Amino acid sequence: MPIYQMSIFRMPKVVARRLEKVQRDFLWGGGNMEGEIHLVKWEVVCTDKDKGGLGLRKLAMLNKALLGKWIWRYACDKDNLWKQVIKVKYGQEGLGWRLKKANEAVGVGVWKEIWKESEWCWDNMIFRVGKGNTIRFWTDVWCSESALSHCFPHLFGMAVQRNSTVEEMWDQNSGQGNWNLNFLRDFNDWELDLVGDFLHILRGHKPSLEEDSILWRQGRSGQFRVKEAYSLLAKSDDTGFPSRSIWVARVPTKVAFFAWEAMWGKVLTLDKLQRRGLQLPNCCFLCGCEEESVNHILIHCTVVRALWDIVFGLVDVK
Repeated sequence: MPIYQMSIFRMPKVVARRLEKVQRDFLWGGGNMEGEIHLVKWEVVCTDKDKGGLGLRKLAMLNKALLGKWIWRYACDKDNLWKQVIKVKYGQEGLGWRLKKANEAVGVGVWKEIWKESEWCWDNMIFRVGKGNTIRFWTDVWCSESALSHCFPHLFGMAVQRNSTVEEMWDQNSGQGNWNLNFLRDFNDWELDLVGDFLHILRGHKPSLEEDSILWRQGRSGQFRVKEAYSLLAKSDDTGFPSRSIWVARVPTKVAFFAWEAMWGKVLTLDKLQRRGLQLPNCCFLCGCEEESVNHILIHCTVVRALWDIVFGLVDVK
């Protein structure tokens, strides 16, 4: 896959679909690109191995995660030349963490497509307060899962300093320091519990002498990684698939792949071929007594059970 190009340019949907079709045909055809049956849904194939898939990546989603890394880099990198060029060309908003939206007049090209990934990236980033001079107290995410203006919209509506930074809201002159919170009026009795919850969130947070920084919520040590960003976008549920019993280190890949197909009940037994419209008599070719299905041919067939007994006897398993 052209990973470098995918990390800079947005892949057209028609190209992604075409490449994924080639991948599907190769997976099930092994080089023969025509007439092969695709046994397992592509959505399942593209989930992680520990969740029942093969760990392949959907190209459009991988492209999205790769482009999102530039949003992260713009927020983290300080004086890099590429950032200075982008900043001068398009301008920045807020306190320098984000780039302005690229409009149609000047925002054509590469960066306009990268900017489209801003929303989901910033939904998964949180500020770590240092000096607090580049973080908005009310509207940036720094002390809870969302901005204080979203957690406490009632208090935000009463706040005097809505655009102040964390540094400006901190009063270092009062003993060990305290929050300098100013509101338009005194609180009513029914608002005191809300104020208590607000102060509880602020407890333990205060500016320091370090520089402000940004963290990726889902990443190890707060760092952005494409693999983790992809998993976040994919949002695949845990199916309880016994992956550790399938993908064993010393088991040949072809055998493990067959076991994976069998666990999903997708082995091409006679009953499956009949469902696909093939006119075939369905009778187990081993015992000749019952219809052939995945469970029968691997577990319940009398001949197969005798073979399992021999195998288990060799390894002393009862």
